[in-house]
Amino acid sequence: MREELSVLIQAQYPLIYLVTFEEERAEQTIAAVAQLKPQRRVFTWTMTHGVVEHGQPRNVTQHNNTVSPEAAVEWIIRQREPGLFVFKDLHPFRDSPAVTRCLRDAIASFKGTNKTIILMSPVQEIPIELEKEVVVLDFTLPDMAELNQVLSKELEQAKAPSITTEVREKLLKATLGLTRDEAEKVYRKARVVAGRLTEAEVDIVLSEKKQLIRRNGILEFLEEDETIDSVGGVEEMKHWLKQRSNAFSERAREYGLPQPKGMLILGVPGCGKSLIAKTTARLWGLPLLRLDMGRVYDGSMVGRSEANLRNALRTAESISPAILFIDEIDKAFAGGAGSADSDGGTSSRIFGSFLTWMQEKTSPVFVMATANRVERLPGEFLRKGRFDEIFFVDLPNSEERKEIFKIHLKKRRRDISRFDLDQLTKVCEGFSGAEIEQGLISAMYEAFAQGREFTQLDIIAAIRSTLPLSKTMNEQVTALRDWARQRARPAASSVAEYQRMEF
Repeated sequence: MREELSVLIQAQYPLIYLVTFEEERAEQTIAAVAQLKPQRRVFTWTMTHGVVEHGQPRNVTQHNNTVSPEAAVEWIIRQREPGLFVFKDLHPFRDSPAVTRCLRDAIASFKGTNKTIILMSPVQEIPIELEKEVVVLDFTLPDMAELNQVLSKELEQAKAPSITTEVREKLLKATLGLTRDEAEKVYRKARVVAGRLTEAEVDIVLSEKKQLIRRNGILEFLEEDETIDSVGGVEEMKHWLKQRSNAFSERAREYGLPQPKGMLILGVPGCGKSLIAKTTARLWGLPLLRLDMGRVYDGSMVGRSEANLRNALRTAESISPAILFIDEIDKAFAGGAGSADSDGGTSSRIFGSFLTWMQEKTSPVFVMATANRVERLPGEFLRKGRFDEIFFVDLPNSEERKEIFKIHLKKRRRDISRFDLDQLTKVCEGFSGAEIEQGLISAMYEAFAQGREFTQLDIIAAIRSTLPLSKTMNEQVTALRDWARQRARPAASSVAEYQRMEF
């Protein structure tokens, strides 16, 4: 980030938009760049103090007549010396014609000078008049080297004993994705709670990190106790995932393997698509982040939705390697390419930004998305290159239903020899995995209410009283199967079985 900012400033770019929550860290970076030849003075503007030279106390008002942004820009134009002029949170004045005109006048006057205006804000909002003049930079979150400085400073201040390289690496990885200030707070909390910083405190750091990332409600850490072997059936998909369990390792890089981009899981509701995504994180040993697309959309402020998405994706990249899980993506992007009339084009911009990120990302973020209604997804989303593979999870066949029964019975009873799994498998033909589980739970409630142990007959009765989704939504399920037969890879090991089944 520092190198890119330095190049733009030395190339005499007049207007730079720096998107960041970290004002202090960004200012330090700008001040460091200003020391390069030709040296430049750094001034900052806020709507509370006007223009103040960098390094002066924040409560000092140096230029009393520069509190308004128009006056501040006019003052900058009059300066003869080279300088970097940082405007903090100018975005509320986005719709002000006077401010926009002043900025355009400043850009015109900067030609041949070493003056640059830097707009610093956590929200990217650019007037249309300035779109051709401004360069937008996302100020990246701290990397391992910067976090190492934070950790070293905390250990020094706490006069803590030295820690091993392995423990240091674990503590640093635990704070990836946080701002510098957040990392400082997390390390301090871990030290206050435990009295020191060691490997045992990594869990405290991770717990606090989850809370910090969860605050905006867009990204959420997920943890799954189940392993992928607890998912019944889908052997073809399991094999594909197990083959790539070390795909993000250095050994894979040395072998020449590219980093996998992601996978889309289509299928009938209740067939374990979400569970597969969650258990994959445990199989691969990677953190799992769920992106709530519903919370990305924010109509309270123009540009806020796009900023929400950018911040979420930037956080995922900083934590990488990681898995980014998007459940029911068909609902999030349904009609995304043609929504200009309904929401002012917000959905189209979000959809376009996400597609671009998926296509161009170089960070090891593996996208796992699930969908039930494939016809709702825009065609651009499904083309080759977006995902490494598109899997179709059908209703379980006879062997898979038997395995699903075995898994759920073993969860609830140690001895399942009294159950005839073959008979249960036949009774629940056309049922999804979720429907099989709910049938078993219903049988248990029935027996529990009567004060006895549940039996084979209880399960059969519960299943026969249930009308499966394959019957109630037969047309939709048939259409999904017809689409997937030629366009997706079957998740089940028995392709013939999945193509043969009709209800």
